[in-house]
Amino acid sequence: MKNYVKAAVLLLSFLFLCGGDSEDISNPGTYENPIIDSAMSYEQALEGLSADCPLNIKSRQRLINVKYYSFDDKIHQGQLVVDRDLADDIEFAFGEALKEKFPIYSVIPMSHVSFRKSGLWDDNLSMEANNSSCFNYRTIANSNIISLHASGRAIDINPVQNPYISGNTVLPVNSVYDLDVRGTLTGENIIVITLLSRGWEWGGNWAELKDYQHLEKNTRAVN
Repeated sequence: MKNYVKAAVLLLSFLFLCGGDSEDISNPGTYENPIIDSAMSYEQALEGLSADCPLNIKSRQRLINVKYYSFDDKIHQGQLVVDRDLADDIEFAFGEALKEKFPIYSVIPMSHVSFRKSGLWDDNLSMEANNSSCFNYRTIANSNIISLHASGRAIDINPVQNPYISGNTVLPVNSVYDLDVRGTLTGENIIVITLLSRGWEWGGNWAELKDYQHLEKNTRAVN
């Protein structure tokens, strides 16, 4: 009789464990089972890159996976293309943001079809989708100056909540910077604090214009 009881207990334990695994699979959004927003290969992440991008810049880019708490209150996993020197900074900052449950809408490389116009990477489309990204070989808005995004040394986070504001220009269009809205970056935000402590600069601190979504690190190790 004892053997039958022991077998029944083992069977129930097995069914419970299987049920737990099944539940995790059917309900993604945990640290162990995040919702995958991007799972590109390195080649896919650079597909459609401007032919003007110098090889020495392209060769420095790294594709990293990051987990983040999103606006649906679940954990997601996305990807960033970033200069090799800054990968550790970004991974650490995202880890700190995840601990604090600071929401980030999506993190998908610029090569995604949703962010292309006439086959080329389009920053406006990425911003309008509230997508966070790093590497994008382009100029600074309303100028001919090459952006630090063009070398993978800048990141834009939650553009809809953290617009670029210069005079009458607001990007993305119709965005509003409101400190009371979730996903807004401030001087007290964990991502801003973490990256500033590692030598980064935040566009929200600039005097002539405000680029609240933007953080950059200009200094670079010698190739």
